[in-house]
Amino acid sequence: MILRQFISRGVVNSHLYAPLKRPQGSQDMARPSSDLAAFRKIFSNAQNIAIITGAGVSAESGVPTFRGAGGYWRKWEAQSLATPEAFSRNPSRVWEFYHYRREVMLTKNPNPAHLAIAECEERLGKQGRTVTVITQNIDELHSRAGSKNIFELHGSLFKTRCMSCGHEAANYKSPICATLEGKGAPDPETDDANIPVQHLPRCEQRGCQGLLRPAVVWFGETLDSDILTQAEQVLESCDLCLVVGTSSVVYPAAMFAPQVAARGIPVAEFNMENTPATMRFKFHFHGPCGTTLPPALERHKNETK
Repeated sequence: MILRQFISRGVVNSHLYAPLKRPQGSQDMARPSSDLAAFRKIFSNAQNIAIITGAGVSAESGVPTFRGAGGYWRKWEAQSLATPEAFSRNPSRVWEFYHYRREVMLTKNPNPAHLAIAECEERLGKQGRTVTVITQNIDELHSRAGSKNIFELHGSLFKTRCMSCGHEAANYKSPICATLEGKGAPDPETDDANIPVQHLPRCEQRGCQGLLRPAVVWFGETLDSDILTQAEQVLESCDLCLVVGTSSVVYPAAMFAPQVAARGIPVAEFNMENTPATMRFKFHFHGPCGTTLPPALERHKNETK
């Protein structure tokens, strides 16, 4: 079961990171297998597959990850802008940042990894089997690829929430408001637009006009309890788990797959590099997700439909 006392989004710090480290005295711990045939045999019998995805799966679509090298927007560390405190201090700057991200996403498309997951869900669904995506991404590329069973842990770039009335709604306007048109350039030499708060995105509910914010879960905020509960149920009932393109350092998602593995359920990691959780998993497939995932999820010879 997911540790419910830790439900706010954040980067794993020292006391949370410790459980993900390789346990002491485990020098002889077997490294994860990269045997695709062995994975495919397990896959062919799995009835309930959970797929946890992170920024790496969308990076191959050209979506900025804002992690590691290049993790800055202008001179600001991107994570420092994804907080309630940053929005309270300077809503214009934060909206410029999210306007930039929204406009970038409108130019991107799902890649072979997104498409493979969606095709797998549709195909296995006809066989009475389930595939559920639990994603940390806010780009909606899974839904655009055709996936239906999706839990967006951190919300969506294309939803807004009113700071006054709390109304939440999908919003695909480009630009989201007139004063943000042409704003949000990431160049470090670009000056802040300093848009007056009354000219930032406003609620369109009758009689409200409150300030809108992106309907995403910022660092330090609590995840939606309903979504978290449903994700827990998927993870507790799955008989195969895939971890695709996630660094395993953003909490609480960082603990999802290790806790599944602790129950003896096979977990397969698809990533460009090892993560703090890699040694806990049965499989690790190194390389771009768009290359490694499609052959792992393609139709198995034992499938009947």
